Amino acid sequence: MVVLKVSVALCGLLGVTQAFGPAARSIVHSTLVERGGDLMPEYDYVIVGGGTAGLTVADRLTENGKNSVLVIEVGTFQNGTAVTTVGMGFFGITDPTLFFNYSSAPQPGLNGRRIDVIAGQILGGSSGVNGFQVHRGQKEDYDRWASYFGRKTSWGWDDVLPYFKKAWHFHPPSKALAKQHDIKYDDKYWGKTSNIHASWPTFLWPSLKSMMSSIGEIAGVTYPPDSGAGLPGAFWYPHSADPGPVLRSFARTGHWDGIEAARKNYHTLTGHRVLKVTFDKKGKAIGASYVPTGATSLASARSVKAKKEVIVAAGTLNTPKILQASGVGPKKLLRDAGIDVVVDLPGVGSNFQDHPFQVGAFFNFTNFPFHPDVNDFFENSTFLAEAQAEFEANRTGALTIASGNCGAFLPMGVIAPDTFKDIARRYEAQDPAAHLPAGTDKTVIAGYQAQKKALAAAIRSKGSAFYNFFFRGGYSEGAIVYLHPLSRGSVNINTADPYFSPPVVDYRALSNPSDGDILVEFVRFTRRYFQQTSLKKFNPVELSPGAHITSPADIIADVRNRMIPSTFHPVGTAAMMPRELGGVVDENLLVYGVKGVSVVDASIMPDLPGAYTQQTTYAFAEKAADIIKSRS
Repeated sequence: MVVLKVSVALCGLLGVTQAFGPAARSIVHSTLVERGGDLMPEYDYVIVGGGTAGLTVADRLTENGKNSVLVIEVGTFQNGTAVTTVGMGFFGITDPTLFFNYSSAPQPGLNGRRIDVIAGQILGGSSGVNGFQVHRGQKEDYDRWASYFGRKTSWGWDDVLPYFKKAWHFHPPSKALAKQHDIKYDDKYWGKTSNIHASWPTFLWPSLKSMMSSIGEIAGVTYPPDSGAGLPGAFWYPHSADPGPVLRSFARTGHWDGIEAARKNYHTLTGHRVLKVTFDKKGKAIGASYVPTGATSLASARSVKAKKEVIVAAGTLNTPKILQASGVGPKKLLRDAGIDVVVDLPGVGSNFQDHPFQVGAFFNFTNFPFHPDVNDFFENSTFLAEAQAEFEANRTGALTIASGNCGAFLPMGVIAPDTFKDIARRYEAQDPAAHLPAGTDKTVIAGYQAQKKALAAAIRSKGSAFYNFFFRGGYSEGAIVYLHPLSRGSVNINTADPYFSPPVVDYRALSNPSDGDILVEFVRFTRRYFQQTSLKKFNPVELSPGAHITSPADIIADVRNRMIPSTFHPVGTAAMMPRELGGVVDENLLVYGVKGVSVVDASIMPDLPGAYTQQTTYAFAEKAADIIKSRS
């Protein structure tokens, strides 16, 4: 299976081997409809996708008891240990039944490799299978997104911070743990009311204290007061676990199971795929067409009506497919697929981005005095048994750690103090169309020009992070993520089979040469961190690219062999930008050129945040719910 290939690479990077977890809890949920034929003929809102954003919005729209809401989710209810287990954090990715999975288009920038494309296909979406890490971007990320409209909008940092607070229930680390590891946190950046929990393990790997203190020896590295302060630097951050039972906290447990009493106005249909939004002759959305997940023919399609709005929350990879199949997208693509054009909207499916990883240097410490460490999970059967016994008895110990709770999120001025301005200058001077696909619409090119100007400023800024090193706590370290890739890909329907085939996904990885300039500096900085700070006393030996690889050309050649262009954080394919800049939705999340359709998932993010996408998606969904309620 494709997912298993991905899991080998990622779990090897993280040291993952075996899952542990207690039995599932009892739940109360919305009315679960087992068959499509049992739905009501009409709902106020039809939500396409029961993932991170979809379930958040559904919960908020139904809590007053007045709005009728239907969620249609292609996946099913899943609550096995691969979903619930906190320990090690990535067991969900080892179970191929929890994902849709297919291959990307060949990537010329990665020596023609095809990339495994995956995302959660369960009720709760990718929040039910991700690595638990909870950190938000920098203030400048959200202010940058707001700036694309050229005026004051309600999407800047000050506007979205209340929704970050609303989205999460923060549980601070124990006083003993915070003192032992010098964990800084500040409650003012967090809330206490959500059923989505951000908590801490009861134990942390001893080596992490040295990793965190050593990064501060590098000029320009700071320690923000909290991971949620919107500032770059090195910091500790919580993970998405309910600290009581020590189980995964995700959209299903928080916004579906967590509903106190079943709501008659809230229906959920799982195991069904929405093929398209249906429109009347005036371009007003009137409902959605759907089939059972395994269907391969339009003959099995049913329809359901939406009185107020169809809300598309199918995720960055499937939202553009559904919009295009509905007749909303680039007209040539739609005509090639034999789809009637409802509105020519070139931005649908363009502007695709994800966080690449395996883009720095990896080191082994040959004089490693710390015990235990993350590698003990798969090298020390005695430790593993003891950890399991402690967890089962007390819900404490090493098995309360997910994939990690600290890391460095650093600006380019720290990474490359001698070259970052020149990198920004050369990137800014590019023709905006030069490295986009041939035939890209002029509005999409204009949108990339706006992004290019803003991202060049971010390269120069002390307030925007480009480099992320998440520390594992082992004798092998080097998990580097690139936070703001400059290349742009696409996600489009398969014109030969627009309804039932997977979308055509093209990362176009390393198609922009400025990405190469930045990644060369990532390798150089990572070497500096291991070889010129206090870490050198642990005798680090470079595993990759290898100490003999020093020239920019040779470093990039190595990156092309190793880099994976996805950390499963896709964004951008239905961007919230002005229509003349290739945007798909406006500031109220309504799709341009039609009526009664909004998009609420990560596809609306114009470019990537300087952090992973889970926390931002929850916050944006909370804000989306308020926007949608305000117009009902």
